[in-house]
Amino acid sequence: MTAPRIRIIEIDAFERDIRLRLPFRFGAATLEKAPQAFLRVRVEDEEGRTALGAAAEMMVPKWFDKDPAFTPAQNVDQLRTSIRTAAAASLEPSAPATLFAAARLNEMETVRRLPGNPLAACFGPSLIARAALDAYCRLAGISFFEAVRSNLVGIGGPMLPDDIDVDAALAVLSDLRPAGAISARHTIGLVDPITEGDIVHPVDDGLPESLEAVITRYGNRWFKIKLSGTIDADIDRLTRIAAVLDRLPDYRVTVDGNEQFGAAEQLAALLAQIEATPRLARLRAAIAFVEQPFSRAITMETSLGDLAAQLLFLIDESDDGDGAFAGARRLGYTGVSSKTCKGIYRSLMKAIRIRTGTVPGLFLSGEDLTCQAGLAVQQDLALVSLLGLSHVERNGHHYVAGMQGAPQAEKARFAAAHPDLYEQGADGPLLSIRDGRIAIGSLGAVGYASGALPDFAAMKPML
Repeated sequence: MTAPRIRIIEIDAFERDIRLRLPFRFGAATLEKAPQAFLRVRVEDEEGRTALGAAAEMMVPKWFDKDPAFTPAQNVDQLRTSIRTAAAASLEPSAPATLFAAARLNEMETVRRLPGNPLAACFGPSLIARAALDAYCRLAGISFFEAVRSNLVGIGGPMLPDDIDVDAALAVLSDLRPAGAISARHTIGLVDPITEGDIVHPVDDGLPESLEAVITRYGNRWFKIKLSGTIDADIDRLTRIAAVLDRLPDYRVTVDGNEQFGAAEQLAALLAQIEATPRLARLRAAIAFVEQPFSRAITMETSLGDLAAQLLFLIDESDDGDGAFAGARRLGYTGVSSKTCKGIYRSLMKAIRIRTGTVPGLFLSGEDLTCQAGLAVQQDLALVSLLGLSHVERNGHHYVAGMQGAPQAEKARFAAAHPDLYEQGADGPLLSIRDGRIAIGSLGAVGYASGALPDFAAMKPML
Protein backbone atom coordinates (compact mmCIF):
# COMPACT_ATOMS: atom_id res chain seq x y z
CA MET A 1 0.00 0.00 0.00
CA THR A 2 1.44 3.37 -1.03
CA ALA A 3 1.95 5.77 1.85
CA PRO A 4 0.05 9.04 1.34
CA ARG A 5 1.84 12.35 1.13
CA ILE A 6 0.63 15.22 3.22
CA ARG A 7 1.53 18.82 3.97
CA ILE A 8 1.25 20.48 7.36
CA ILE A 9 -0.59 23.75 6.80
CA GLU A 10 -1.46 24.97 10.32
CA ILE A 11 0.09 24.56 13.76
CA ASP A 12 -1.25 26.04 16.97
CA ALA A 13 0.33 25.47 20.38
CA PHE A 14 -1.26 25.89 23.79
CA GLU A 15 -0.52 25.03 27.39
CA ARG A 16 -2.20 24.31 30.71
CA ASP A 17 -0.59 24.75 34.10
CA ILE A 18 -0.49 21.53 36.09
CA ARG A 19 0.13 21.31 39.84
CA LEU A 20 1.04 17.94 41.30
CA ARG A 21 -0.95 16.53 44.21
CA LEU A 22 2.30 14.99 45.55
CA PRO A 23 5.88 16.17 44.98
CA PHE A 24 7.75 13.95 42.51
CA ARG A 25 11.44 13.62 43.30
CA PHE A 26 13.63 12.09 40.58
CA GLY A 27 17.39 12.44 40.45
CA ALA A 28 18.33 15.84 41.85
CA ALA A 29 14.99 17.49 40.99
CA THR A 30 11.66 17.72 42.80
CA LEU A 31 8.71 18.43 40.54
CA GLU A 32 5.72 20.23 42.04
CA LYS A 33 4.28 21.93 38.98
CA ALA A 34 4.80 22.12 35.23
CA PRO A 35 2.82 23.19 32.18
CA GLN A 36 1.39 20.67 29.76
CA ALA A 37 1.87 21.50 26.08
CA PHE A 38 -0.91 20.87 23.54
CA LEU A 39 -0.50 21.02 19.78
CA ARG A 40 -3.22 21.30 17.17
CA VAL A 41 -2.09 20.54 13.63
CA ARG A 42 -3.96 20.69 10.33
CA VAL A 43 -2.73 18.52 7.47
CA GLU A 44 -3.70 18.58 3.81
CA ASP A 45 -3.47 15.62 1.46
CA GLU A 46 -2.70 15.76 -2.25
CA GLU A 47 -6.40 15.98 -3.08
CA GLY A 48 -6.77 19.12 -0.98
CA ARG A 49 -8.69 17.49 1.87
CA THR A 50 -7.77 18.64 5.37
CA ALA A 51 -8.20 17.47 8.94
CA LEU A 52 -7.12 18.47 12.43
CA GLY A 53 -5.13 16.36 14.88
CA ALA A 54 -3.65 16.90 18.31
CA ALA A 55 -0.99 15.79 20.77
CA ALA A 56 0.01 16.67 24.33
CA GLU A 57 3.03 16.31 26.62
CA MET A 58 4.16 17.65 29.99
CA MET A 59 7.03 20.14 29.80
CA VAL A 60 8.98 18.62 32.67
CA PRO A 61 11.97 20.65 33.88
CA LYS A 62 15.24 18.99 34.92
CA TRP A 63 14.79 15.90 32.78
CA PHE A 64 15.60 17.02 29.23
CA ASP A 65 18.39 19.23 30.55
CA LYS A 66 19.84 18.72 34.04
CA ASP A 67 22.40 21.53 33.79
CA PRO A 68 22.24 23.25 37.22
CA ALA A 69 22.91 26.59 35.52
CA PHE A 70 19.36 26.53 34.17
CA THR A 71 16.33 27.21 36.37
CA PRO A 72 13.19 25.08 35.99
CA ALA A 73 11.53 28.02 34.22
CA GLN A 74 14.42 28.20 31.76
CA ASN A 75 14.14 24.45 31.15
CA VAL A 76 10.47 24.86 30.26
CA ASP A 77 11.37 27.75 27.96
CA GLN A 78 13.82 25.42 26.18
CA LEU A 79 10.91 23.14 25.37
CA ARG A 80 8.71 26.03 24.24
CA THR A 81 11.57 27.11 21.97
CA SER A 82 11.72 23.60 20.53
CA ILE A 83 7.99 23.73 19.76
CA ARG A 84 8.24 27.17 18.14
CA THR A 85 11.32 26.21 16.12
CA ALA A 86 9.83 22.94 14.94
CA ALA A 87 6.55 24.65 14.03
CA ALA A 88 8.35 27.29 11.98
CA ALA A 89 10.34 24.63 10.14
CA SER A 90 7.23 22.51 9.48
CA LEU A 91 5.33 25.40 7.94
CA GLU A 92 8.06 26.45 5.50
CA PRO A 93 7.10 25.80 1.85
CA SER A 94 7.88 22.23 0.84
CA ALA A 95 6.62 19.38 -1.30
CA PRO A 96 4.13 16.95 0.24
CA ALA A 97 5.88 14.11 2.10
CA THR A 98 4.99 10.94 3.94
CA LEU A 99 4.32 11.33 7.64
CA PHE A 100 7.58 9.54 8.43
CA ALA A 101 9.68 11.64 6.06
CA ALA A 102 8.09 14.88 7.26
CA ALA A 103 8.76 13.95 10.89
CA ARG A 104 12.36 12.94 10.25
CA LEU A 105 13.11 16.08 8.24
CA ASN A 106 11.55 18.28 10.91
CA GLU A 107 13.52 16.58 13.66
CA MET A 108 16.82 16.98 11.80
CA GLU A 109 16.14 20.61 10.95
CA THR A 110 15.08 21.50 14.50
CA VAL A 111 18.19 19.83 15.97
CA ARG A 112 20.30 21.78 13.45
CA ARG A 113 18.69 25.06 14.51
CA LEU A 114 18.93 24.24 18.23
CA PRO A 115 22.34 22.62 18.67
CA GLY A 116 23.67 21.41 22.01
CA ASN A 117 20.88 19.29 23.45
CA PRO A 118 19.13 17.01 20.96
CA LEU A 119 16.89 15.53 23.66
CA ALA A 120 15.31 18.94 24.33
CA ALA A 121 15.37 19.95 20.65
CA CYS A 122 13.35 16.86 19.64
CA PHE A 123 10.48 17.71 22.01
CA GLY A 124 8.69 19.97 19.52
CA PRO A 125 9.14 17.67 16.51
CA SER A 126 7.81 14.73 18.54
CA LEU A 127 4.57 16.59 19.29
CA ILE A 128 4.11 17.75 15.70
CA ALA A 129 4.66 14.22 14.38
CA ARG A 130 2.01 12.80 16.72
CA ALA A 131 -0.52 15.52 15.95
CA ALA A 132 0.06 15.17 12.20
CA LEU A 133 -0.45 11.41 12.41
CA ASP A 134 -3.64 11.96 14.42
CA ALA A 135 -4.88 14.38 11.76
CA TYR A 136 -4.12 11.96 8.92
CA CYS A 137 -5.86 9.07 10.69
CA ARG A 138 -8.97 11.22 11.19
CA LEU A 139 -8.84 12.26 7.54
CA ALA A 140 -8.54 8.63 6.41
CA GLY A 141 -11.04 7.27 8.95
CA ILE A 142 -8.56 4.76 10.38
CA SER A 143 -6.88 4.04 13.70
CA PHE A 144 -3.26 4.62 14.69
CA PHE A 145 -2.81 0.84 14.71
CA GLU A 146 -4.04 0.50 11.12
CA ALA A 147 -1.86 3.38 9.93
CA VAL A 148 1.32 1.86 11.36
CA ARG A 149 0.67 -1.81 10.56
CA SER A 150 -0.15 -0.98 6.94
CA ASN A 151 2.77 1.47 6.84
CA LEU A 152 0.59 4.33 5.74
CA VAL A 153 3.05 6.42 7.79
CA GLY A 154 5.64 5.72 5.06
CA ILE A 155 8.58 4.21 6.96
CA GLY A 156 11.21 3.75 4.25
CA GLY A 157 12.99 5.82 1.62
CA PRO A 158 16.04 8.05 2.12
CA MET A 159 14.96 9.05 5.64
CA LEU A 160 15.32 5.46 6.87
CA PRO A 161 18.70 4.86 8.58
CA ASP A 162 21.09 2.64 6.61
CA ASP A 163 21.14 -0.10 9.24
CA ILE A 164 17.42 -0.85 8.76
CA ASP A 165 16.35 -3.00 5.80
CA VAL A 166 13.08 -1.67 4.41
CA ASP A 167 11.59 -5.09 3.59
CA ALA A 168 12.41 -6.37 7.07
CA ALA A 169 10.93 -3.19 8.55
CA LEU A 170 7.66 -3.67 6.66
CA ALA A 171 7.45 -7.27 7.84
CA VAL A 172 7.91 -6.17 11.45
CA LEU A 173 5.27 -3.44 11.16
CA SER A 174 2.68 -5.76 9.65
CA ASP A 175 3.26 -8.26 12.45
CA LEU A 176 2.64 -5.77 15.28
CA ARG A 177 -0.45 -6.51 17.36
CA PRO A 178 -1.81 -4.23 20.13
CA ALA A 179 -3.12 -5.90 23.27
CA GLY A 180 -6.39 -5.21 25.04
CA ALA A 181 -4.65 -4.37 28.32
CA ILE A 182 -1.20 -3.62 29.70
CA SER A 183 0.38 -3.79 33.16
CA ALA A 184 1.06 -0.47 34.88
CA ARG A 185 4.53 -0.17 36.42
CA HIS A 186 4.12 2.14 39.40
CA THR A 187 6.81 4.76 40.03
CA ILE A 188 8.15 5.11 43.58
CA GLY A 189 9.63 8.61 43.70
CA LEU A 190 12.43 9.55 46.05
CA VAL A 191 10.17 11.37 48.52
CA ASP A 192 7.09 9.19 48.16
CA PRO A 193 5.75 7.82 51.45
CA ILE A 194 6.27 4.06 51.64
CA THR A 195 3.83 3.26 54.44
CA GLU A 196 0.79 5.10 55.75
CA GLY A 197 2.87 6.03 58.79
CA ASP A 198 5.29 7.96 56.56
CA ILE A 199 2.63 10.49 55.53
CA VAL A 200 3.33 13.80 57.27
CA HIS A 201 0.98 16.16 55.43
CA PRO A 202 -1.91 14.11 53.98
CA VAL A 203 -3.54 15.29 50.78
CA ASP A 204 -6.83 13.63 51.71
CA ASP A 205 -8.24 13.69 48.17
CA GLY A 206 -9.42 10.09 48.15
CA LEU A 207 -6.46 8.86 46.10
CA PRO A 208 -3.57 6.77 47.43
CA GLU A 209 -0.49 8.55 48.74
CA SER A 210 1.69 5.77 50.18
CA LEU A 211 3.06 2.73 48.37
CA GLU A 212 0.91 0.59 50.66
CA ALA A 213 -2.23 2.42 49.59
CA VAL A 214 -1.26 2.31 45.90
CA ILE A 215 -1.00 -1.47 46.02
CA THR A 216 -4.31 -1.77 47.86
CA ARG A 217 -6.17 0.42 45.36
CA TYR A 218 -4.53 -0.49 42.04
CA GLY A 219 -3.15 -3.99 42.63
CA ASN A 220 0.18 -3.23 40.93
CA ARG A 221 2.75 -6.00 40.58
CA TRP A 222 5.29 -3.99 38.57
CA PHE A 223 7.21 -1.09 40.17
CA LYS A 224 9.90 1.41 39.25
CA ILE A 225 12.19 2.56 42.05
CA LYS A 226 14.11 5.84 41.81
CA LEU A 227 17.65 5.89 43.23
CA SER A 228 19.48 8.89 44.67
CA GLY A 229 23.07 7.74 44.10
CA THR A 230 23.82 8.00 47.85
CA ILE A 231 24.46 4.41 48.90
CA ASP A 232 23.43 4.48 52.56
CA ALA A 233 20.24 6.41 51.82
CA ASP A 234 19.38 4.14 48.90
CA ILE A 235 19.90 0.96 50.94
CA ASP A 236 17.73 2.27 53.77
CA ARG A 237 14.95 3.24 51.39
CA LEU A 238 15.16 0.03 49.35
CA THR A 239 14.88 -1.96 52.56
CA ARG A 240 11.72 -0.08 53.56
CA ILE A 241 10.27 -0.56 50.09
CA ALA A 242 11.13 -4.27 50.12
CA ALA A 243 9.32 -4.68 53.44
CA VAL A 244 6.11 -3.59 51.69
CA LEU A 245 6.64 -5.36 48.36
CA ASP A 246 7.62 -8.63 50.02
CA ARG A 247 4.04 -8.95 51.29
CA LEU A 248 3.01 -9.62 47.68
CA PRO A 249 3.08 -13.19 46.35
CA ASP A 250 5.17 -12.00 43.42
CA TYR A 251 6.40 -8.73 41.95
CA ARG A 252 8.98 -7.26 39.56
CA VAL A 253 10.85 -3.97 39.76
CA THR A 254 13.00 -1.76 37.58
CA VAL A 255 15.56 0.57 39.13
CA ASP A 256 16.18 4.08 37.77
CA GLY A 257 19.42 5.96 38.46
CA ASN A 258 18.31 9.12 36.62
CA GLU A 259 21.99 9.95 35.94
CA GLN A 260 22.90 10.11 39.65
CA PHE A 261 25.96 7.82 39.70
CA GLY A 262 29.31 9.43 38.96
CA ALA A 263 31.22 6.24 38.12
CA ALA A 264 30.77 2.51 37.57
CA GLU A 265 32.53 1.86 40.89
CA GLN A 266 29.85 3.82 42.77
CA LEU A 267 27.08 1.77 41.19
CA ALA A 268 29.01 -1.47 41.79
CA ALA A 269 29.29 -0.60 45.47
CA LEU A 270 25.51 -0.12 45.72
CA LEU A 271 24.79 -3.41 43.98
CA ALA A 272 27.27 -5.21 46.23
CA GLN A 273 25.54 -3.76 49.29
CA ILE A 274 22.17 -4.90 47.95
CA GLU A 275 23.55 -8.42 47.49
CA ALA A 276 24.91 -8.38 51.05
CA THR A 277 21.63 -7.28 52.65
CA PRO A 278 19.40 -10.30 53.47
CA ARG A 279 16.24 -8.18 53.66
CA LEU A 280 16.78 -7.21 50.01
CA ALA A 281 17.07 -10.77 48.68
CA ARG A 282 13.60 -10.91 47.10
CA LEU A 283 13.83 -7.38 45.75
CA ARG A 284 17.23 -8.11 44.19
CA ALA A 285 15.83 -11.21 42.52
CA ALA A 286 12.89 -9.15 41.21
CA ILE A 287 15.00 -6.52 39.38
CA ALA A 288 14.28 -6.65 35.65
CA PHE A 289 16.78 -3.94 34.66
CA VAL A 290 18.64 -0.83 35.78
CA GLU A 291 17.89 2.40 33.90
CA GLN A 292 20.35 5.22 33.06
CA PRO A 293 22.66 5.05 36.09
CA PHE A 294 25.27 7.53 34.81
CA SER A 295 25.00 11.12 33.62
CA ARG A 296 24.67 11.50 29.88
CA ALA A 297 27.99 13.35 29.96
CA ILE A 298 29.85 10.13 30.81
CA THR A 299 27.49 7.32 29.78
CA MET A 300 28.85 6.89 26.28
CA GLU A 301 32.41 6.66 27.54
CA THR A 302 31.76 4.48 30.60
CA SER A 303 31.80 0.72 30.06
CA LEU A 304 29.54 -1.32 32.30
CA GLY A 305 32.20 -4.02 32.44
CA ASP A 306 31.36 -6.81 34.91
CA LEU A 307 28.14 -5.05 35.91
CA ALA A 308 26.55 -6.12 32.61
CA ALA A 309 26.90 -9.75 33.70
CA GLN A 310 24.94 -9.07 36.90
CA LEU A 311 21.90 -7.22 35.55
CA LEU A 312 20.35 -5.84 32.39
CA PHE A 313 20.94 -2.12 31.78
CA LEU A 314 18.94 0.41 29.77
CA ILE A 315 19.63 3.92 28.47
CA ASP A 316 17.04 6.67 28.67
CA GLU A 317 18.37 10.24 28.87
CA SER A 318 21.40 9.20 26.76
CA ASP A 319 19.10 8.01 23.99
CA ASP A 320 19.27 11.24 22.02
CA GLY A 321 19.76 10.16 18.42
CA ASP A 322 19.83 7.33 15.87
CA GLY A 323 23.24 6.04 16.91
CA ALA A 324 22.74 6.14 20.68
CA PHE A 325 21.52 2.59 21.18
CA ALA A 326 24.28 1.07 19.05
CA GLY A 327 26.89 3.07 20.96
CA ALA A 328 25.45 2.01 24.31
CA ARG A 329 25.28 -1.62 23.18
CA ARG A 330 29.06 -1.64 22.77
CA LEU A 331 29.37 -0.56 26.42
CA GLY A 332 27.21 -3.41 27.73
CA TYR A 333 23.68 -1.95 27.59
CA THR A 334 20.98 -4.15 26.10
CA GLY A 335 17.91 -1.97 26.62
CA VAL A 336 16.53 1.35 25.39
CA SER A 337 13.42 3.29 26.35
CA SER A 338 10.34 4.21 24.39
CA LYS A 339 8.91 7.63 25.23
CA THR A 340 6.59 9.62 23.00
CA CYS A 341 8.53 12.78 23.89
CA LYS A 342 11.49 11.37 21.95
CA GLY A 343 9.43 10.64 18.84
CA ILE A 344 7.08 7.83 17.89
CA TYR A 345 9.07 6.92 14.78
CA ARG A 346 12.24 6.55 16.81
CA SER A 347 10.38 4.07 19.02
CA LEU A 348 9.18 2.18 15.97
CA MET A 349 12.70 2.09 14.52
CA LYS A 350 14.06 0.77 17.82
CA ALA A 351 11.48 -2.03 17.75
CA ILE A 352 12.40 -2.84 14.16
CA ARG A 353 16.11 -2.98 15.02
CA ILE A 354 15.47 -5.22 18.01
CA ARG A 355 13.17 -7.60 16.15
CA THR A 356 15.43 -7.90 13.11
CA GLY A 357 18.83 -7.78 14.83
CA THR A 358 21.25 -10.64 15.05
CA VAL A 359 22.34 -9.85 18.62
CA PRO A 360 20.10 -11.69 21.12
CA GLY A 361 18.83 -10.22 24.37
CA LEU A 362 18.12 -6.65 23.25
CA PHE A 363 14.94 -5.16 24.66
CA LEU A 364 12.68 -2.11 24.58
CA SER A 365 10.94 -0.69 27.64
CA GLY A 366 8.12 1.82 28.03
CA GLU A 367 8.94 4.73 30.37
CA ASP A 368 6.86 7.72 31.46
CA LEU A 369 7.22 11.51 31.48
CA THR A 370 4.28 12.10 33.84
CA CYS A 371 1.88 11.51 30.92
CA GLN A 372 -1.41 13.15 31.84
CA ALA A 373 -4.90 11.72 31.45
CA GLY A 374 -6.24 12.51 27.99
CA LEU A 375 -4.19 12.68 24.81
CA ALA A 376 -0.75 12.23 26.37
CA VAL A 377 -1.34 8.99 28.24
CA GLN A 378 -3.58 7.56 25.51
CA GLN A 379 -1.08 8.09 22.70
CA ASP A 380 1.78 6.67 24.77
CA LEU A 381 -0.27 3.63 25.83
CA ALA A 382 -1.23 2.94 22.22
CA LEU A 383 2.38 3.14 21.10
CA VAL A 384 3.85 0.82 23.73
CA SER A 385 1.02 -1.68 23.30
CA LEU A 386 1.56 -1.81 19.54
CA LEU A 387 5.29 -2.32 20.16
CA GLY A 388 4.40 -5.48 22.05
CA LEU A 389 5.37 -4.32 25.54
CA SER A 390 3.60 -6.10 28.39
CA HIS A 391 4.17 -3.37 31.00
CA VAL A 392 4.81 0.37 31.01
CA GLU A 393 5.81 2.89 33.66
CA ARG A 394 2.78 4.99 34.58
CA ASN A 395 3.07 7.85 37.04
CA GLY A 396 1.00 10.79 35.75
CA HIS A 397 -2.18 9.46 37.40
CA HIS A 398 -0.40 9.20 40.76
CA TYR A 399 1.16 12.66 40.91
CA VAL A 400 -1.73 14.50 39.21
CA ALA A 401 -5.38 13.63 39.77
CA GLY A 402 -7.23 13.23 36.48
CA MET A 403 -7.52 15.79 33.67
CA GLN A 404 -6.45 18.83 35.64
CA GLY A 405 -7.34 22.16 34.03
CA ALA A 406 -9.81 20.71 31.53
CA PRO A 407 -13.42 21.96 31.45
CA GLN A 408 -16.07 19.49 32.59
CA ALA A 409 -17.40 19.10 29.05
CA GLU A 410 -13.96 18.05 27.79
CA LYS A 411 -13.60 15.58 30.64
CA ALA A 412 -17.00 14.12 29.82
CA ARG A 413 -16.07 13.65 26.14
CA PHE A 414 -12.91 11.72 26.99
CA ALA A 415 -14.69 9.62 29.60
CA ALA A 416 -17.47 8.73 27.14
CA ALA A 417 -15.03 7.91 24.34
CA HIS A 418 -12.86 5.67 26.54
CA PRO A 419 -14.99 4.00 29.22
CA ASP A 420 -12.50 1.15 29.63
CA LEU A 421 -9.58 3.51 30.26
CA TYR A 422 -11.16 5.86 32.79
CA GLU A 423 -13.27 5.62 35.92
CA GLN A 424 -15.24 8.48 37.41
CA GLY A 425 -13.61 10.39 40.25
CA ALA A 426 -14.87 13.25 42.36
CA ASP A 427 -13.89 15.80 39.72
CA GLY A 428 -13.96 13.81 36.50
CA PRO A 429 -12.26 10.83 34.86
CA LEU A 430 -9.30 9.09 36.49
CA LEU A 431 -7.03 6.50 34.88
CA SER A 432 -8.51 3.10 35.74
CA ILE A 433 -6.02 0.51 36.99
CA ARG A 434 -7.45 -2.80 38.17
CA ASP A 435 -5.37 -5.78 39.29
CA GLY A 436 -2.36 -3.78 38.16
CA ARG A 437 -3.56 -3.52 34.56
CA ILE A 438 -5.00 -0.82 32.29
CA ALA A 439 -7.69 -1.76 29.76
CA ILE A 440 -6.91 -0.05 26.45
CA GLY A 441 -9.21 -1.58 23.84
CA SER A 442 -10.86 1.78 23.10
CA LEU A 443 -7.54 3.22 21.87
CA GLY A 444 -8.29 1.64 18.52
CA ALA A 445 -10.61 4.57 17.77
CA VAL A 446 -10.30 6.59 14.57
CA GLY A 447 -7.34 8.94 15.02
CA TYR A 448 -4.25 8.50 17.14
CA ALA A 449 -5.69 6.71 20.17
CA SER A 450 -8.37 9.26 21.02
CA GLY A 451 -12.08 9.41 20.32
CA ALA A 452 -12.14 13.00 21.61
CA LEU A 453 -10.17 16.21 21.21
CA PRO A 454 -9.32 18.79 23.89
CA ASP A 455 -11.02 22.16 24.28
CA PHE A 456 -8.28 24.38 22.88
CA ALA A 457 -10.32 27.53 23.55
CA ALA A 458 -9.95 26.81 27.27
CA MET A 459 -6.13 26.87 27.10
CA LYS A 460 -3.44 29.53 27.09
CA PRO A 461 -1.98 30.08 23.60
CA MET A 462 1.73 29.45 23.27
CA LEU A 463 2.38 30.47 19.66
